[in-house]
Amino acid sequence: MSATTLSRGKENDLGGSSGYLKWQAKAAPYLFIAPFLILFAVFGAYPIIKSLSLSFYATNGPKDAVPVGIANYSFLLSDPDFWIAVKNTVVYALFSIFLQLPIALGLALLLSQDWVKGRSFWRLAFFSPNLMGQVFVGVLFAILFQPQFGLINIALNKLTGGYIPLDTKWLNDSANVMPALVITSIWMYAGFNMIYFLAALQSVDKDLYEASAVDGANLWQQFRHVTIPAIMPVITFVLVTSTLGSLQLFELPYLLLGNGPGPDNAGLTIIMYLYDRGFVTGDLGYASAVGWTLAIGMLIISLIQVKLTGASREA
Repeated sequence: MSATTLSRGKENDLGGSSGYLKWQAKAAPYLFIAPFLILFAVFGAYPIIKSLSLSFYATNGPKDAVPVGIANYSFLLSDPDFWIAVKNTVVYALFSIFLQLPIALGLALLLSQDWVKGRSFWRLAFFSPNLMGQVFVGVLFAILFQPQFGLINIALNKLTGGYIPLDTKWLNDSANVMPALVITSIWMYAGFNMIYFLAALQSVDKDLYEASAVDGANLWQQFRHVTIPAIMPVITFVLVTSTLGSLQLFELPYLLLGNGPGPDNAGLTIIMYLYDRGFVTGDLGYASAVGWTLAIGMLIISLIQVKLTGASREA
């Protein structure tokens, strides 16, 4: 074999190797993200598209579907139980926004002060309830709210000097179901949101406080004009996520009220309503319509919150 032939063979080998390397460089990113794309397509995109299609059918189980157009949405808007679920969910969400979040911010402000002893312990203590999960918390508070022997009734009876009786029926009285849910959720989530506020407070420039103090600003004015603007992105994030979480409430009231909506549907939420229509009654098409109605409502509410807090202008 001549030297020219050997040289051409080497060039061909190098050319083929170079082409393979170029193909590999181009294909590598797609190969790395392929597992995610496949899993998302199978378990994310397909169920979303399927549920949207299914919302225009009346079903009796997964294999019996009859097209009904927008009849599911029309019936949804005229169903009194749906509006009870909407009312309960909105009330719970409002308590989460106007009661739970201020408590979380107050705890963060308190535990960010240098004079508080054992701050690490108290931060862990307030955050730890969130580690238990809604199922465990629902079972736990179902016991704590028991009349006569429940620790909550005993504590409130002593703190109020007997004004709140020991036989107060928190979970069997429609007037007390929502307060019970709110108390439980504050215990569970206030410490969780406190962590976000703590992280935000630690990032505020201390020079701003010193400059405002020199200008004669008191503590309230510093909080209003320095702290709030500095942590506004975190406030917006916590506000939106807490609202979305409240609108998707299911496990906590379901277990707290004994696997049901409670007396007079006082604990019925939108997701509980969806679960009942989809998996108890068996009409998955109607449940899909409920889910898409909730999803659109959540999108609108989130956009309004972002607009009102000014986060869209900052972005």
